[in-house]
Amino acid sequence: MDKPEEVRGLLQERASNEARLRLLPYDGSPEIKELGGKRYLYVRKREFGHNTSLYVGLYSDELFQMLVRNNAERRSINKQLRLIDKKLAELGYSESELSSRVKLNIDFARANVKSLIYDQAILEGIATTFALTEDIIEGGKVSGMTVSDIQKVINLKHAWEFILDEGVLSAPSDYSLISYIAKLVNDGFIYDGGRIRSVPVTIGGSTYIPPVPMECEVKDKIQTILVSKKDGVGIAIDLCLYCMKTQIFHDGNKRASVILANHYLIAHGLGILAVKDSDVPAFKKDLVAYYEGRDEESVRTLLRNKALRTF
Repeated sequence: MDKPEEVRGLLQERASNEARLRLLPYDGSPEIKELGGKRYLYVRKREFGHNTSLYVGLYSDELFQMLVRNNAERRSINKQLRLIDKKLAELGYSESELSSRVKLNIDFARANVKSLIYDQAILEGIATTFALTEDIIEGGKVSGMTVSDIQKVINLKHAWEFILDEGVLSAPSDYSLISYIAKLVNDGFIYDGGRIRSVPVTIGGSTYIPPVPMECEVKDKIQTILVSKKDGVGIAIDLCLYCMKTQIFHDGNKRASVILANHYLIAHGLGILAVKDSDVPAFKKDLVAYYEGRDEESVRTLLRNKALRTF
């Protein structure tokens, strides 16, 4: 396969487009039907050689325009996906069949994704409940939360949809991947949120001041972790902790690091990782000790024994 970096970028772009496609509420072109002197809106599509219509609601100009935009966006995304697949084929890329264990892990993660996002939100200090998080994930209206917190939950949803794409799970859990994850979790907050940090930062509650990261060093360190002789869970935990401590990006480091670790775990059929809300205080305490070099094993033990979920 030629140009692996270009292939990786195309796979990430494809997964992002597929995630956008899944978020669109309707699949089909708008159709107006008149019954009993009233007009109704449907979406029409062709399936298995037959035209089908799905009822949407009473006609209104606003609803009709929304359906038009929805259909145009879906067509545009599908066109982009066809171009991406064509480029991948030209580069000699072919899909590798995931093992049955990995496919089971994908199903396990999807079945638990709402609780995973909720746990990450609590770890991030987002003022939410499981019910509110569930409403946001399902596209419902919520009250009692800031617009900023709602957007963070939506971004977590998009990042999880991205890493659960089979093509993305075939890619390595490397610097390129975490950069794209950081871009997703920082969407709407930071321009180019996947760009490496270029200014000093401090960490609340800790005396540790992370140095400004160098891209080549971060890439090398992540690669060293990936090829270490530790077991797969140990590698995932080291990826998570290193990326958190390094504070690679301007924001969203804990969110991106946890999702990168989960990408590695799921791609190897090893389960999923999430700090439960009840364990957040202990985790933060152990994480500070890890940052400051006082105790580097307690946080690893907590993640392995309490945050790892297997199936």
